[in-house]
Amino acid sequence: MDQALKEKFINAVASHAIFRGWSNDSLKEACIDLDLEFRTLETLFPRGVLDVAVAFHRMGDRDMIKSLESEDLSNLKMREKISFAIKYRLNVIEEDKELVRLCMSFFALPHNFLDGSKLIWGTADKIWNVLGDNSEDYNFYTKRATLSGVYSSVILFWLGDDSEGNTATWEFLDRRIQNIMQFENLKARIKKKSSTYEVLKGPIKLFSRIKRPLDKNTLNLPGVVKKSD
Repeated sequence: MDQALKEKFINAVASHAIFRGWSNDSLKEACIDLDLEFRTLETLFPRGVLDVAVAFHRMGDRDMIKSLESEDLSNLKMREKISFAIKYRLNVIEEDKELVRLCMSFFALPHNFLDGSKLIWGTADKIWNVLGDNSEDYNFYTKRATLSGVYSSVILFWLGDDSEGNTATWEFLDRRIQNIMQFENLKARIKKKSSTYEVLKGPIKLFSRIKRPLDKNTLNLPGVVKKSD
């Protein structure tokens, strides 16, 4: 199955998921729509509907990145860039709010939770990368962890927002981004004071040894590098 047909299949599953949820029934209906044999999907989506849901989320990330790369953000402050990126990510799924709600419920299931958490981390990672983050130490992880929390909370707020033009969501987003900037400022102050206060030197030295993964494709869990066999 080529990439175009693969994406067509993902969208077909998503259209049925509105009524049948993210389930094997949705997979079967999509196969009927596209005249595909169910067993031919096993090599592309070995975990079935879970892999399709993962691919659906990543398609949204891809569309966000394409949009952001076409914009000139050089004159914006970092907090404005982050806000801009998250708004773009939500705009990608604006017409699929009910489908996103079902997707959130699907990834909230215990056996899917890890995949859902990794997807949120991946979205945060892609945002920081496209915004030019070049952190090489523990900041690589803290930036993505805080943005993951912000994105998750904004998504949940957005799903229940019925305000005109999502104005309530954008106000909520601004408050959450302010939390990020406060945290970043706190880190900077602690690092600055570590040269003065002996009690801070040990933790700062320990954190300074933490490095970003050499190859992000080997990430198994957020911040954990999978060792080679």
